Amino acid sequence: MSIPLKSILGMPAFSPYYPMPPARYRNVRFQTVYFRADVTAVASVLPDCLEPSNDGFCAAIGLSVPWSANYGAFQESLVLVRCRFEDQVGYFAPVVFLDSRSSIPAGREIYGTPKVFAEMTVAVDERVMYTDTRLAGTSALSIRSTMHRAATLDDFPKLSPSWRLKVIPRADGPQADVCQLIDGSQATSEVTVHVCQSGDGVVEFHPTPTFNLADFTPREYFGAQYLEMDYTEGYARVVRDFLHEPAS
Repeated sequence: MSIPLKSILGMPAFSPYYPMPPARYRNVRFQTVYFRADVTAVASVLPDCLEPSNDGFCAAIGLSVPWSANYGAFQESLVLVRCRFEDQVGYFAPVVFLDSRSSIPAGREIYGTPKVFAEMTVAVDERVMYTDTRLAGTSALSIRSTMHRAATLDDFPKLSPSWRLKVIPRADGPQADVCQLIDGSQATSEVTVHVCQSGDGVVEFHPTPTFNLADFTPREYFGAQYLEMDYTEGYARVVRDFLHEPAS
């Protein structure tokens, strides 16, 4: 018996490369360093449906996933930039680096997360957590932070909405087949926070021929956050489907 088309959600059709949500995560360690970048750097990575915030506020995040039900273990880094969509303030991820084979296509195809492969190291050296991201053997992004002060979640900015621009190209020409603004913040549920601490942090960006974020050199720092948590990642929300808007 052949496979009904309506039941096919991924490829290969007879055995999809990754499971569909929800995905359960356990004991994920996050470090987040908050900083201010040049507004022109933020503008240069935004699609024109989004406008950069005047304050240049950004967050550099490194994380280590020791166990995920759908994707196994992996490490990841990303930058979030504060911006506006119409009259709402939120955050946009211009690029996400990680070392997972299955999480990359799942993130891109389901959520529109701009995931790309990189060599990753996320570890702790005495009291400093560090994330090193390498492309073609050289450093692209380096995050260092401490975690020596007690904190609560209310002490830190709420990085939501968390927007991504999901784009899938057409097969028959140089146009997009899908172009949607996605809010990924609503995908997270069943959260258990084991550790929440604050500290100080630094971020370094280095020039690379691809995915270059060198213009994001921090102008000012606003502290750092450390989290250990479990959570479930479900489906996100389509904020705007740009190719299927009603005719005006």
